[in-house]
Parts: sequence; C-alpha cells; structure tokens
Amino acid sequence: MHSFTNHNDSCFTAQRLQLASVYKGEAEKVLQVKRAEAEAESKYLGGQGVARQRQAITEGMRENILKFSDKVEGSSAKQVMDLIMMTQYLDTMKEVGNSCKNTTVFIPHGPAHVRDIGEQIRNGLMEASSAIVE
Repeated sequence: MHSFTNHNDSCFTAQRLQLASVYKGEAEKVLQVKRAEAEAESKYLGGQGVARQRQAITEGMRENILKFSDKVEGSSAKQVMDLIMMTQYLDTMKEVGNSCKNTTVFIPHGPAHVRDIGEQIRNGLMEASSAIVE
C-alpha cells in the first residue's frame, strides 16, 4: 500500500506541474498582449502629439505670412513662405552642425534647393487639400 501512495503522489505532483505550466503560459500570453496594447497606445498618443505640433506650426506660419504680407508692401505669401523655409532650413543645418551625436546626411543645399523643397511641400499640401474636397 505504501508504494501505491507514492505513485498517487507522483501523479498528483505531475498534474499540478502540468497545470502550473499551463497557467504560466497563459500569464505570459496575457503579459505579451498587454505589452503590445501599451506600445500601440503609446504610438497612437505620440502620433496625436505630432499632429497637434504640426497643426500649431502650420497655424503659426499662416499667421506670420498674413502679418508679414500686410506689413511689407509688395510681398507675396509665396515670398514669405520661401523666407520661412529658408530660415527653417538654416536652423536645421545649424542644429546638425552643433551636435556631435547627430548622424549627418549630406543633401544638396542652397537657395534653389530650399525653394524646390518648399514648392514640393506646397504642391503636396495643395494635392492633399484637393483630394479632401473632391
């Protein structure tokens, strides 16, 4: 009878270990899902922050263009936008040059290239606007 008890104990222990393994697997699965959900939420909120930042920049630029065009006779919105683009470009180049930890990417630069980039941005915005209207 003694050996029968040992056999039952070992079977019971094996069942408990198997059940514990199942629970552990389920717990790891839940943790993995929660981590993925948290990462998705973080990216979503980050995207909202970037969208708000870009909207604020766009509205600020619009106000600056209108004020500048009103105060400087003969200036067009395009000229003001070109000036803003050039200023932002130079600020970016300065930032890249001042940091020793940046990875530098060499791109063609100069007034004509900045103007081209500005035109590409404006064209993209106009195409996006027309796609929304249609």
